[in-house]
Amino acid sequence: MPGFIDVHTHDDTHVIRHPDMLPKISQGVTTVIVGNCGISASPVSLPGAPPDPMNLLGDRLAFVYPAFSDYVAAVEAAQPCVNVAALIGHTALRANVMDRFDREASPGELADMSEKLKRALDEGALGLSSGLAYTNARQAPTAEVQQLVDIVGCEGATYTTHMRNEHAGLLDSLTESFDTARKARANLVISHLKCAGLGNWGRAPLALASLEAAARQQPCNCDCYPYAASSTTLDGWRVEPGMTIYITWSEPHPEMARKTLDAIAEEWNVTALEACERLRPAGAIYHMMSEDDVRLILGHPLSMVGSDGLPGDPNPHPRLWGTFPRVLAHYCRDLGLFDLPEAVRKMTGLSASRFRLQDRGEIRAGAFADLVLVDMARIEDVATYADPQRTAPGIDLVVVNGEVAYEHGRSVGRSGRLLKRQSRRAA
Repeated sequence: MPGFIDVHTHDDTHVIRHPDMLPKISQGVTTVIVGNCGISASPVSLPGAPPDPMNLLGDRLAFVYPAFSDYVAAVEAAQPCVNVAALIGHTALRANVMDRFDREASPGELADMSEKLKRALDEGALGLSSGLAYTNARQAPTAEVQQLVDIVGCEGATYTTHMRNEHAGLLDSLTESFDTARKARANLVISHLKCAGLGNWGRAPLALASLEAAARQQPCNCDCYPYAASSTTLDGWRVEPGMTIYITWSEPHPEMARKTLDAIAEEWNVTALEACERLRPAGAIYHMMSEDDVRLILGHPLSMVGSDGLPGDPNPHPRLWGTFPRVLAHYCRDLGLFDLPEAVRKMTGLSASRFRLQDRGEIRAGAFADLVLVDMARIEDVATYADPQRTAPGIDLVVVNGEVAYEHGRSVGRSGRLLKRQSRRAA
């Protein structure tokens, strides 16, 4: 098969610090796209600790790439075993120029953000990502985002968005995303499309109908991961009665990792929201989606596969290690949600086409030799919530750029490259 392309990762600093990239290469992933959800390692110069959710990528010492070219040089020096392509984060741009985030950017700040984005695109970045659901980007009005996405459109680049609201405001947020990209004539990807929150279950048909209608008018797709639980930083507005929430890390209370928020609240004799505030900064796994909605979105022809894994999390969601084997073993082979060619397309050719990764994602003469040998009888997603850091059986060999990168359960070669955007400026 062609090597898998993980279109939604937070591996920005992991590819440099841990270039063997075992969580990804062991799944057959040969290319990762970093810089999602509005957070990227570059171009960033921070005066202090990284704001939430940039802390998902590391502490202040992780942000040492004031220009995108600095990040390119660091990746090339590390020579990871997978290919790397990078988006520029909207929140990262804000962090460079704004003293606080509970407001929109001033005209001068937005001009500085625009200049940094233009330079990064000229240096090979794939495009722009936003994370409008997060506190430190939520006050950015549509007009602020529009000005940046206009630059993306002029450069023929891609805009990906962790939308403003994946809960009750799901459909309105989809409309905002479609309108912003369409006005800019930018390629659009809706990040980890989901119907989040117990009261939102069953709305996947409406969301997908909206996506289909937009796709008839403009280039747009979505990515998704094959699990009914999400994982990100701990935020009070995400806490709902009846939802199981596992704490994965906590700066003030590391001893509470691997416990549920409800159990911690009971132990402390406080409400769940009060426990949440005591634990922060923290990370969590939220069991917040319906399996039926997950299957509908994953099975849709416009959806690609992205793990959204957090490699810096000490107790990661199993998607970090298990996403691609789970698509092949559970959803394709066992459930028959789609046939094998369609499963492979969602993880290779469609992804390469949407992100304009030239000569990737297919097996043909002249294409780069990114390949994975999969035993469909043996492959299993063995990573679980209780034991998430396990390599999948059935991935027998992985080749990156014509060189063996993984075999016999080990990362054995480092032939990955930094993949720069192929310029397609608008006329």
